[in-house]
Amino acid sequence: MFDRKDIKPIPKYIAEMIKNKDKNYSNYVRFYAYYTTIKKELVKITVACKNFEKQWFCKQVAVHGVHSDTCYVKDMEYSLMGFSVGWYKQGISQEKRNYDDDRWQTAEDKYYDPVAPIVNRKYPLKFEAYKYSCVDKYPYADAIKYLRIYEQYPETEYLMKLGLYHLATNKSILKKARKDKAFRKWLIANAEPLKNEYGNYGYYSGKTILFSYKENLSIVEGLKIAIAKDELLKDYNYKNYVSEIIPASEILDFLNYLDEQKTGISSYADYLRACQYLHLDMTLPKNRYPKDFKHWHDVRIDEYHTAQALEDEKKRKELYKQFTQIANKYSLLERNMNDDYAVIIAKSPTDLIKEGKKLNHCVGRMNYDQKFAREETLIFFVRNKDAIETPFVTLEYSLKNHKILQCYADNDTKPEEQVLEFVNKKWLPYANRKIRKIA
Repeated sequence: MFDRKDIKPIPKYIAEMIKNKDKNYSNYVRFYAYYTTIKKELVKITVACKNFEKQWFCKQVAVHGVHSDTCYVKDMEYSLMGFSVGWYKQGISQEKRNYDDDRWQTAEDKYYDPVAPIVNRKYPLKFEAYKYSCVDKYPYADAIKYLRIYEQYPETEYLMKLGLYHLATNKSILKKARKDKAFRKWLIANAEPLKNEYGNYGYYSGKTILFSYKENLSIVEGLKIAIAKDELLKDYNYKNYVSEIIPASEILDFLNYLDEQKTGISSYADYLRACQYLHLDMTLPKNRYPKDFKHWHDVRIDEYHTAQALEDEKKRKELYKQFTQIANKYSLLERNMNDDYAVIIAKSPTDLIKEGKKLNHCVGRMNYDQKFAREETLIFFVRNKDAIETPFVTLEYSLKNHKILQCYADNDTKPEEQVLEFVNKKWLPYANRKIRKIA
């Protein structure tokens, strides 16, 4: 690397070129750059400009060599907010800062390269190594990086001449262009949409470009599918259901299938769940990708509902059977003695439904039948002795705590005092005595 003592002041003609380009007379710092040679190495020198009290100032603040891993920086500090330049020696800054010492310091190359228009853009073309580089047409600030990559991959010239400036430093694209003649032809065929970094669907990344070429798609089609693929991988239905049947390696075929069948991932997930419920072999193509998806979707959904209804009927019968067994087991807790009221245990889920409808409360709806069948709670009906078939008051009894959990009359109202006295003073002690016998 050249030494800091080799850096020469700004040539007068370069200073004039910068001044002629710098028409912004605000107090803000502006950056420009120029190419030169130091010890036979091409370098880019960045210059800061500022106006103060009707005077124009400029000075060198960074030097980047095309073959150097580090750069030289003077009177400039990098931060996430941008670059700060000190002007103490020029008499602009009253306070001298720690970085404002008018001495060249080494720094990391990538952090001290401000965006700056280059005033002598054609200068590198004088070098034999760069005369075909098209660096004078490179529109971005990192021209030194571009030349470094050009030395490794002369194919950058090919991308530049196609107008694909934003891809000129993409090494994955350059490697592919070097090895694959068909890929170079594909780039020519897709050059127009690729001239812009963004298409109608999103960003033309190197990954998307290589994917599109591999799948023999235009870049527009490839980007559309790449985004759909990315969205599919994140989709709840794909992650939780479809991914078991359609692996990531098969997603492209799957997306094409959904597109051809004019359907979506949600409908396919419903179809898949129905097929799995019916125990169909989803490794068979006719089940994975039915030719008429809508027809077979509707068929499988109907079969699923039928099978589910049959299973629900089976479960319902099991519930009724279990419910009846529990009711018989605890029938000793019923009371029909010389009182004004009788207490009857519910014999089936249907009894709960009828009771709930007659008294307009939730005993027939809120899974009391399930809790009853699991022996978590028991439901009893309190009746007037002279109207034993007429719903009157419903109570819930805890088998765990041997307590009354709820006791309600019509519309969830509190029963009359004489009913509550009967339930708490006569029936509850009687029921708890009987429970000990059952236990």
